[in-house]
Amino acid sequence: MSTIIRPAELEDLNDLTELMYDYIVGFYQNPSPPIDKVHYLIRALCDTQQGIQFVAEEDGRLVGFATLYFTFSTMKADKIAVMNDLFVKEAFRDTELESQLYLKCKNYCIDQGFANMTWITSINNTRAQSFFNKMNAVQGKDWVHFSIK
Repeated sequence: MSTIIRPAELEDLNDLTELMYDYIVGFYQNPSPPIDKVHYLIRALCDTQQGIQFVAEEDGRLVGFATLYFTFSTMKADKIAVMNDLFVKEAFRDTELESQLYLKCKNYCIDQGFANMTWITSINNTRAQSFFNKMNAVQGKDWVHFSIK
């Protein structure tokens, strides 16, 4: 099997859209966003100004993706990256491919001089938490996450 982890390209639009719907609707059971908004997001991230998406390709087909958004931290007075998504199809969870996708994000942040890479996951997603522990990530304990809809 041939695994490639690389930045997403506009040619990936349809396959990446399908993966994103698997993640948004299939995995997290969220409402399906309009396809034009998903396409806008993919296109915006392909120019790498506000963020970047990486795709995991196995034998020529996309089986996973990760999304980094770029922002700043006042506490660090520096740029940081938020890994908003790390998703692989079920058959590739807890595999070397998933690790490679995560490490691509981590190494990208190091190479680009980000102060850190941060992310959150659902409190119920114990499989992902186990994966991040295995990857030597540090679980935050100092902040409480809030959001508003």
